[in-house]
Amino acid sequence: MLRATQIEQYREDGYLMVQGHFPREDMDRLLAVARADQALAANANDRLDAEGRVSRLSLRMDLPESAYSAYVRHRDIVEPMEQLMGEEVFHYHHKMMLKEPRVGGAWEWHQDYGYWYANFLRADMASCMIAVDRASKQNGCLQVLKGSHKLGRLEHGQTGDQTGADMERMGVVLEHLQTVHCEMEPGTLLFFHSNLLHRSDPNQSDDSRWALICCYSAASNTTFKPEVKAGQYERLERWSAEKVAEAVERHRGAL
Repeated sequence: MLRATQIEQYREDGYLMVQGHFPREDMDRLLAVARADQALAANANDRLDAEGRVSRLSLRMDLPESAYSAYVRHRDIVEPMEQLMGEEVFHYHHKMMLKEPRVGGAWEWHQDYGYWYANFLRADMASCMIAVDRASKQNGCLQVLKGSHKLGRLEHGQTGDQTGADMERMGVVLEHLQTVHCEMEPGTLLFFHSNLLHRSDPNQSDDSRWALICCYSAASNTTFKPEVKAGQYERLERWSAEKVAEAVERHRGAL
């Protein structure tokens, strides 16, 4: 569980990094499963950045039997997330980010709520990024603008194949807010608000950067389009570390 000072830091900065939250051995097992998982690769989509470089992600709105779904339910993620949100949360979606050596493209400045605004009434949403392998400046780690969640939702438009924040406004924002490079060792968590502006550079190193991002909404957040199944409230189970580890082993055994 998080300390009061950590919760206050999240509310002030819009993000909270928790170093060494999961053991390196757990991340090695998760990475081995993900790299061997042909279904994960088949589900991945390519997104072009403004320079035409390819970024890949594999996204699921549901929670099938998998190692990734197990981490979405991990008590050591869900309970801190509920502390930060101030209420019960439910799963919106989760995705594995696959930034490969030398070819992984950039992600442009954006807010997640810039994407999610169409489905939800409020920005009472947040994500937890799990560093599955090491994230550094060299391999295109996440960058955040400290305190930018306080700006509210910015207008977003098309940038390459991606949805990016209004570039004219971003020019002014970047003059006033601090850019933080979120370098993370495997097992580090980064909780961040849905209105926090973030981006990443292309991967120009020889090291991959894979990260699992679990996205949640406050239980009271009204779904703006009730006819859209994705984003409907469903109670989320809380799994122990032991139960998550068992799910990872089952997934590995099924590959």
